[in-house]
Formats: sequence, C-alpha cells, structure tokens
Amino acid sequence: MNGTSPAPGPTTPSPSARARRSEATRDAILVAARERFAADGYERATIRAIAKDANIDPSMVMRYYGNKEGLFAAAVTVDLRLPDAGGLSPRDVGAVLVRHFLDMWEDDEVLTALLRVGATNQAGAERMQGIFRDQLLPVARRVCPDPEQIPARAALAASQLLGLALTRYVLRIPPAVALHPEEIVAWLGPTVQRYLTAPSP
Repeated sequence: MNGTSPAPGPTTPSPSARARRSEATRDAILVAARERFAADGYERATIRAIAKDANIDPSMVMRYYGNKEGLFAAAVTVDLRLPDAGGLSPRDVGAVLVRHFLDMWEDDEVLTALLRVGATNQAGAERMQGIFRDQLLPVARRVCPDPEQIPARAALAASQLLGLALTRYVLRIPPAVALHPEEIVAWLGPTVQRYLTAPSP
C-alpha cells in the first residue's frame, strides 16, 4: 500500500441541481422558440432550428414539450388587452368586445396560429382555455346579471368570438372574409351582448 487515495469518481448531481438544470434547459428552449416563432412564423419554424438556437439536442425539445404544437402552446404568451372591465358600460360590452377582438385578430398572427394549434393539440387547447378563463371571465363578471351563470355566459361569448376567428382567419370562408369589420360588429355585437347581459332564458 503506497498511502495514496483512490481517484475520486464522477460526482452525481443532487436532485436540486438536476431540477435547476432542467428548468434552465426549459427556459432556454422557450426563449429560443419565442424568437423563432416570431421571426419565421409557426409553419416555417422547426424543432431543429429552435434546438440549435438553444444550443441543445432536438431530442431535448421533444422530451420536454412533445412536439412543435406543444412547444408553441407553452411558448406563446397572449395578452388579449381587453378593455378594463371597470370602465365598460353593460349596454356596450357586446360591440366593444367584438370590435376589440377583430382589431386583435387582424393585427396578430400569433392568435391565429394559436387557434390552429388549439383546435388540434391538447396543450394548445389548454392554453386557449387559460387565456379566456383568465382574461374574458373578469369582463363577464362585471356585466353578467347572475353570478352563477358567469362561466356559461363567458363560454357562449367565446364561442362566437372564436367561431368568427375560425371562419374568417383560419378556414377563410369567403363570405366571412368579405365582411367589413363594422358589418361584423353590427351582426355579432348584439349576440355577444345577449349572451353576457340578457335575462336567463
């Protein structure tokens, strides 16, 4: 025995260190994904390009997010920038919401891409559900006459707003595309208004 100590073996990271490294990897993927989706759009952005931007192997993206749809749903943050519920008149809420959503859909391709993903992917659907739950419900809460009906009324209003977006911006049904925004407000505003403020049928 020469009295020398054996060379130390590789150190196994602690659970907390592995969790931090995993979180850092997730964050790097999301940052790269947001930049790539913004630059290339949903269709042209690829998992390989996003992984390269994040300096990781593409398999890591798949491990954490499953596929491009799941990654997009996790990466995209959408602020609907709805009017302040406290400043809305219950008499005007239908027209205000329809006009606001039209302005947003016209100017924001991310919303259209998210709608496409949400229609076919669970993660995308959950993201859309969260957006409307967190951002549309407060408006409904402000104007609905029956507190117990707030979720149902908000869901009915969302069905009109999302149905419009689907037919006009995703499926691009010609008569829906051809409608002038003010025509849409005139047609759809009273329906959304009724869903949110009319007496219960």
